[in-house]
Amino acid sequence: MTRLVVRPAAAVSFTLHRRGIVTGVGLIVALVLAVVASLSIGSTFVEPGDVLRAVFDIPTWAEKVVELRTPRIVLAMVIGAALGLAGALLQGVSRNPLASPDVIGISQGAGLAATIVIVAGAPIAVLPPLALLGGLGAAAVVLLFGSVRANRFVLAGIAVAVALKALTEIVIVGAAPVDGQRAQVWLVGTLAGWGYDEALVVAIVIAVLTPVLFWAGRALDTSALSDDVARAIGVRVGPRRLVMALSGVILAAFATSQVGSVDFVALAAPQIARSLAKAERPPLFCAALTGALLTVVADTAARTVFAPTQLPVGVLTAAFGGVYLVWLLVRRKR
Repeated sequence: MTRLVVRPAAAVSFTLHRRGIVTGVGLIVALVLAVVASLSIGSTFVEPGDVLRAVFDIPTWAEKVVELRTPRIVLAMVIGAALGLAGALLQGVSRNPLASPDVIGISQGAGLAATIVIVAGAPIAVLPPLALLGGLGAAAVVLLFGSVRANRFVLAGIAVAVALKALTEIVIVGAAPVDGQRAQVWLVGTLAGWGYDEALVVAIVIAVLTPVLFWAGRALDTSALSDDVARAIGVRVGPRRLVMALSGVILAAFATSQVGSVDFVALAAPQIARSLAKAERPPLFCAALTGALLTVVADTAARTVFAPTQLPVGVLTAAFGGVYLVWLLVRRKR
């Protein structure tokens, strides 16, 4: 595999893989096409040419339609990118393709906190920050009991996720039917009613973590090494894993706190990106693009396939995730 080492500064360098560059370009093209299609499809169909005119501020009859659809699509891209990055970091550091926020309890922790807020009738403004605290709290428990090792990490996460989901169901059963239904909609993840404000929160988190992500992209190259070999070449294994795991947890918790639990994007996106790039570890940039692409496509389908009924995007991503898990199991068996 052809590699290119880029040194923007004397003390900073990162490696680009030829296959990864080609995959990234392909994913960008696919994402652009998916966005144009999403802007076109709906109760009012807009020709792709009119979509492009509206995007580039050229007068057209479709300006208002495109303007109304754009915030949700931007949010889908940002949420998908954050989840793709979170999944890639967690899977890379734990060396386990099942390590994702919706498997190891982060989504369930945010869901329990959000359910309590909704059932208690608290102001909607406190839902995102409390959901964020719930996700971070669940992650802290998982890291406490599971360290950041492949099997213990995932097993501890599954145990925490099951316990938190049971508590969530108890809260919903004891709530008024209307509040229980509202909580269920949030739990499966929906982009309806959200837009630029929520996207901005998650985008700021990604921007703040960008230096760490550049570092992590290179640090993941050594995550495949055994601990003894890594230490022999001077790698501080524990702190490196902890920083990458915390970065993934923060990205997933913020994304979930804004729109609910959009399951399986963080699970599937890194492995799809890894397969496309033919890399040993999920490449972060490609994982972010794949997550954004999956979320945009899923939300477009959720919004249009069963029109006039709009499904939460989490329903579509969960359905895709089930198929993906079957494929993963068959592939592993072979």
